[in-house]
Amino acid sequence: MSIAIRNVSKDFGTFHALRDVSLDIDSGELVALLGPSGCGKTTLLRIIAGLETADHGNILFSGEDTTDVHVRERQVGFVFQHYALFRHMTVFDNVAFGLRMKPRATRPSDAIIKEKVHALLGLVQLDWLSDRYPAQLSGGQRQRIALARALAVEPKVLLLDEPFGALDAKVRKELRRWLRRLHDDLHVTSIFVTHDQEEALEVADRVVLMNSGKVEQVGSPQEVWDHPASPFVYGFLGDVNLFHGRAHEGEMHIGESPSGVRLASPEHSTAQDAKAFAYVRPHDLDVQRYPSTDPHIAGGAASGGIPAKLQRAIVVGPIARLELLPLDRAAAGSDEIIEAQMTAQQFHEMGLQEGETLLLTPRKARVFVA
Repeated sequence: MSIAIRNVSKDFGTFHALRDVSLDIDSGELVALLGPSGCGKTTLLRIIAGLETADHGNILFSGEDTTDVHVRERQVGFVFQHYALFRHMTVFDNVAFGLRMKPRATRPSDAIIKEKVHALLGLVQLDWLSDRYPAQLSGGQRQRIALARALAVEPKVLLLDEPFGALDAKVRKELRRWLRRLHDDLHVTSIFVTHDQEEALEVADRVVLMNSGKVEQVGSPQEVWDHPASPFVYGFLGDVNLFHGRAHEGEMHIGESPSGVRLASPEHSTAQDAKAFAYVRPHDLDVQRYPSTDPHIAGGAASGGIPAKLQRAIVVGPIARLELLPLDRAAAGSDEIIEAQMTAQQFHEMGLQEGETLLLTPRKARVFVA
């Protein structure tokens, strides 16, 4: 089932939860609504489900307007962050609940319900727990049971609100992989809400970045990572360093020193001494030892790089993460700690020590003009 969201707005008093949101979701697609707390993603999910009513706009399922269709009639399965399982019911009875609550005319027989529940428990690989109660299950098992219960009524749309938010990191990772495999088997149109960018980029076919009640960007995980449409998207997707400066005729000059770092920005070829800022990911910073005994020469940006003191090095597994403080913050165009990243092998081979001065040079940057 395809979903069309058309000009949806929602206010809670003076708070604008959604502002004229429009979005198309293809049949069988797995889409992530990604953004910080308060951006409107859960409100949008609840409006799609029929649990909230939009102030303006429409929701269409396969071209049919469902704006005024009751939640019971929408054929939507909903999975909550905290499982919402019935504690007094066994796993089997929890999964069977939706089937048993169907109107008598459409309710399956007990034999069919039993067969279907065991098939679903097999699908989520928990058939052996059918007679247990929720309190006897782990968090990951409970969430898989909640998903089986949502699938029992054969929803045309599956909605998941922070489905793995209450779980620890290792279980989250396992369930992400499992959800992706399950979706590939079932092909039910699915939308899940998350504030975890790694989760969205790993699981979804497409990612919808939301901020302050609006859609900032829609695209495949690779598209939104490689080509962020706005400063918000760039800053939200992973760690990033922000540098301030001026853009002029296709080039950005970082900081205030005349001999500072210059970045090519051909997309801003018409800019005339405009205020600009550059985003650089930690792994896109080249790190070298400072070539001079006087790191303050040339206004603090000698040799086309940014001199910075290595404050802290965190080496975990194959990656070394460096926290550096620019020696001249005005010249560096940054008044914050700069983060760089390299392989642990390279870090050890260079023999870098905390407290020494290094030279940072952006290999790749994304420039925005204010």
